[in-house]
Amino acid sequence: MRRLAILTGIVAIAAPLAMAQTSTWAIDPAHSEVDFSVRHMSVSNVHGRFGGIQGNITLNETDATKSTVSVTIDVNTLDTGVTARDNDVKSPNFFDVAKFPTATFASTSVTKNGVHLKVNGNLTLHGVTRPVELDVDGPSAPVPGMDHKPHSGYSATITINRKDFGVGPNYGAAVISDEIKLSIDLEVVKQ
Repeated sequence: MRRLAILTGIVAIAAPLAMAQTSTWAIDPAHSEVDFSVRHMSVSNVHGRFGGIQGNITLNETDATKSTVSVTIDVNTLDTGVTARDNDVKSPNFFDVAKFPTATFASTSVTKNGVHLKVNGNLTLHGVTRPVELDVDGPSAPVPGMDHKPHSGYSATITINRKDFGVGPNYGAAVISDEIKLSIDLEVVKQ
C-alpha cells in the first residue's frame, strides 16, 4: 500500500512535467537577418543589414512565456551597400569589429501581449550589455522544409540608442541619429 502511495505521488509530480513540452529550434542563418535604419544628417534614412545570425530558441509549446532565446550576430556581416561606408562603420569609429566581432542577445523573460510576445533580455553590443525589450510576432505555423524538418518564423522590432552601447560617440545626433531601428527576421528549424 505504501508503494502505491509513493508511485501515485511520483506520477502526480511527473504528469505536469511531461505535459510541458519543450523543443529546440535552431536559427537558420541563410534565411535570417537583422535590418537596421538610422537617420543621416536629419535628411535621409540609411539602411543596412547583419547576416551571420546563429542561436537557438527553446520553445515551451504549452506556455510560450517559459521559452528562452539565445542569439549571436556576426557584426562583420554588416552591409549597407556602400563598401567605404561599411568599412568606416566596422572601424573603431563605430563598431570596432576587430575588438568586438559579435553582438549577443540572451532572453531573461517572455510575456504575452495579446497575440504578440514581449521578449526581455540582455543585448551585448560593442562590449556593453544593456537590458532591452523586443516586440515579437511568432512563431508562425510550422511548415516542412526541404530538410524534412519543421520550419517556423519570428519577426521582431526594437529601437535602441547607439550611445547607450558606446557606438559612434564622436558623432552628434545631427550627423547620425542616436536612435537605431532594428527589424529582426528569424527562420528557425526544429531540432
